[in-house]
Amino acid sequence: MRDLVEIGMGRTARRAYGLDDIEIVPSRRTRSSAAVSTAWQIDAYRFELPLVTHPTDAIVSPGTAVAVGELGGLGVLNAEGLWARHANVEDAMFRLLRAAEDLEDPTALVRVLQELHSAPIRLDLLTEAIKTVRESGVTVAARVSPQHAAELTPDLLAAGVEILVVQGTIISAEHVQRDAEPLDLKDFIGRLDVPVIAGGVGDYRTAMHLMRTGAAGVIVGHGSAPGVTSTDRVLGIGVPMATAIIDAAAARRDYLDETGGRYVHVLADGGMNVSGDIAKAIACGADAVMLGAPLAASSDAPGQGLYWTAAAAHPSLPRSRVVAGPDYAVDLKTLLFGPSSDAEGAINLFGALRRAMAKTGYSDLKEFQKVGLTVRG
Repeated sequence: MRDLVEIGMGRTARRAYGLDDIEIVPSRRTRSSAAVSTAWQIDAYRFELPLVTHPTDAIVSPGTAVAVGELGGLGVLNAEGLWARHANVEDAMFRLLRAAEDLEDPTALVRVLQELHSAPIRLDLLTEAIKTVRESGVTVAARVSPQHAAELTPDLLAAGVEILVVQGTIISAEHVQRDAEPLDLKDFIGRLDVPVIAGGVGDYRTAMHLMRTGAAGVIVGHGSAPGVTSTDRVLGIGVPMATAIIDAAAARRDYLDETGGRYVHVLADGGMNVSGDIAKAIACGADAVMLGAPLAASSDAPGQGLYWTAAAAHPSLPRSRVVAGPDYAVDLKTLLFGPSSDAEGAINLFGALRRAMAKTGYSDLKEFQKVGLTVRG
């Protein structure tokens, strides 16, 4: 039964929970971390880590996409980002770092990003960025917005993209545009030979609609991070991640029954700041997590300590700030696997996930999704 709260005469709202509101319950069995697998597979592509990068230029360059792939995750390039618009991205990043020094004007960084993204997308630059990833041998993934999916996808596939991510702050099965044909995701996906991951969503119904389009994966959330994303302030829209993930997992279960066995992966994007949040997201039913802000601590991140999401560059209604990351930097491998001297869960993100699974007695991700949960009082 849904937990409804009366918020005024004749109006009720559902109570929802974020990852901070829940805890994982230990079981009667424990096991060695060496006996735990964090592998998952989407379509024909297997990954040793349930890690997909949030597609922002702050943390993903062609080089870091390769590094993430070599470490077992999936790096996702932003096909509408700086590497698709500027031949010298280092100069663009230098402009951002200079703007970050202007403490008198907190909007300066967003204005610079908006200006940088006003440059047209150049297919030669986009193709070259994808080529760098493809030639390394890791899986090639790129993100497009619903507005530009139909326009850019043929060139992305021709360049070698193997997994397509169609992502917006909020996405639906049909994206209606004033001066163009609506993007019908079911028709769009049906004409492609590559798996499509689509999102973000925040509720059961929208997740089910996206699953019925033929998407191989559904993104839950919109990359929310404290102090970074401002979608709740700008649009009044928020996604309490624990409830949103569990609802999407329920849609996956019902869709599995509806289709007689077609499994759609759930990817959690947002609300994860430390390793315990990653464990909780998997425990709620996610197959993998999309990490953004936690990866800004990597010395390999192209933002060099700055972090933002793609929504920061919206020309008229930005929904992300550009913020300074942590005052330390570690290499990507250490960030993901340790060792760590940090006791707050910011380093050794996936070593901690393995330990959480081992401490609760589960051997793989699918089993760990069945772990017990409690809600804080």
